[in-house]
Amino acid sequence: MTSTQVTQHNDDHDRGPAGATGEEGYERGLGSRQVQMIAIGGAIGVGLFMGAGANIAAAGPSIIMMYALAGVVIFFIMRALGELLLYRPVSGSFAEYAREFLGPFFGYATGWTYWLMWVVTGMAELTAAAIYIHFWFPEIPQWVSALVFLVVLFGVNLISVKIFGEVEFWFSMIKVTAIIGMIVIGLGVLTLGFSQAGDTASVSNLWSHHGIFPNGIGSSLMTLQGVMFAYLAVELVGVTAGESENPEKTLPKAINTLPWRIIIFYVGSLTVLLAVVKWTDFSAGESPFVKAFEQIGIPLAAGIVNFVVLTAALSSCNSGMYSTGRMLRDLAANQEAPKVFGKLNARRTPAFGITLSVALMGIGVVLNYVVPEKAFAYVTSVATAAGVWTWMMIVISHILYRRAVKAGRLPASSFPAPGGAALSWVALVFLVFVTGMIASDPDARVSLYVGAVWAVFLVIGWMVLKSRNPQIAQRAERTPEYAGK
Repeated sequence: MTSTQVTQHNDDHDRGPAGATGEEGYERGLGSRQVQMIAIGGAIGVGLFMGAGANIAAAGPSIIMMYALAGVVIFFIMRALGELLLYRPVSGSFAEYAREFLGPFFGYATGWTYWLMWVVTGMAELTAAAIYIHFWFPEIPQWVSALVFLVVLFGVNLISVKIFGEVEFWFSMIKVTAIIGMIVIGLGVLTLGFSQAGDTASVSNLWSHHGIFPNGIGSSLMTLQGVMFAYLAVELVGVTAGESENPEKTLPKAINTLPWRIIIFYVGSLTVLLAVVKWTDFSAGESPFVKAFEQIGIPLAAGIVNFVVLTAALSSCNSGMYSTGRMLRDLAANQEAPKVFGKLNARRTPAFGITLSVALMGIGVVLNYVVPEKAFAYVTSVATAAGVWTWMMIVISHILYRRAVKAGRLPASSFPAPGGAALSWVALVFLVFVTGMIASDPDARVSLYVGAVWAVFLVIGWMVLKSRNPQIAQRAERTPEYAGK
């Protein structure tokens, strides 16, 4: 039974008035303005505002190339996802496509792994937000700030998807405005020379301090795992498919503007940053944007930028709560999670799934109490590994979908990816390479250990589900016709 069929059998309360909801029972409350800004905001997060500091310290100016390279691959992945979304737009998109093209177990594993990614990412964002609060109030313990933010965002997500969309719109607007402002101010410093940075601000900073690869190409490639974390959430636009007012128009537009977002917000901002402030001045655990404004010497600028990066962290955590609830509901609809997670509350939000996710995000509060100096590094590595799995499932599903279309077994999408399946193969090889980088890094390797334990839990869970539910056992015995042809 598909998620759509299960949803259609929900009670009248879940269906709502005619025309007010999509076929999955959700309220189509996300307008074009909100979907576009969610897509933009998804490409700007703590991975850039905070994580870039450690990446710059490790790779020097070559970090610009690493963000650009990863950005190209992310665009390949998003165009593959876009083609699938316009073939069949559903809120549980990644899990649904894995289920359709690879089989029930992969849909189950992808749904739960994507849920884990956002729970862990939520922990990372709460940690980052608590660190940013220290900028103004160093006497407040990190765990207290993290707990307050967790409770507030939980309330926002329970109210309605419209409130979520509006909050996310303004969070994203703040981030976009700040980065554009940073680029403009940085260009002004470089061309007009005003600021305390003085003569030290120069385009030559991009190559004059031990070259573009100051620590070697190998060290630069090792940063790809941190760089990929910065791009987590770009795929969130796929989760909004079931609640977008007009997915056929809004989704292609959101995906096609991704290259410009990467060029401006990542490549552009980092190029200006590293020209204004030499790369040796940046360090891990410190926002490069705050550092740059402090060195430029603009009054209150560091505090303003700190506020911006705080909103970036809260934005990502807000998105995490949103997506986890939807993914758990898709799993419940396919009998791969407890039925309670399939219910919508009176405001048409999956309250039970959100509540569980928020409760587990609370582990991040505990980490901030126990190991505040290590919390961010631990959770980002785990989130990256889970994100890489999700992206792999997207491109593999796309490859099999294109195979089915070519054989005439499925209709063509109205939004075909350029290059067909070839670029999905390129993305898949790149993701395997990034996994190798994670395995070779002693600090990040913990994510693979966690992944191995997670895989054991998934297999055990799947075996229990099959033993208790004959329908799942029957589905598992059938191999998707697309996989072998």
